Amino acid sequence: MLRSVTSEQADDAREVPEPDASRIALTWSGEPGRMEELTYGMLLDQADRAAAALTRLGVRAGDKVAVHLPLVPESVIATLACGRLDAIRTTLPVSLTVPELVARTRESEARVLITADAAFWDGAIRPVKARLDHALARGTSSGGSRDRTVLVVNRCARPVSWTPGRDRWWHEALADR
Repeated sequence: MLRSVTSEQADDAREVPEPDASRIALTWSGEPGRMEELTYGMLLDQADRAAAALTRLGVRAGDKVAVHLPLVPESVIATLACGRLDAIRTTLPVSLTVPELVARTRESEARVLITADAAFWDGAIRPVKARLDHALARGTSSGGSRDRTVLVVNRCARPVSWTPGRDRWWHEALADR
């Protein structure tokens, strides 16, 4: 059965209360002993900063941003930032093989990719960016896009390969104003 809605009811339905900025919005526990909590205020601030960084990198409404991150807070932040810009988040699972990553990065047509230096899982540190680097190199050699930016989230504090002009640290991109 269809019911008509008055304009007053519609106005009430659109009013969504702002969350208390100091309340915990996200609790993350990861590698041994590491836990992070973000309040609504912190999460929204990071999403705004990430959206601004993506905008500076040329991302506009309808553009694709490829996210190649493990389950970390930055993955949520990237999703919120894409939503703010009406950009399309495309997920590149960290479990993909290099040939799968080659195909998925080519299909995504994303000019901005977000990845992590490495990740902990199954009690070991696994390369994340190194696998993406290998896929991007293979994709470029077979005619893929060269005009890409890779934002790198520092999760494991270890040496990471770097392509000058293409790679940028996530935290530095978010700090730029």
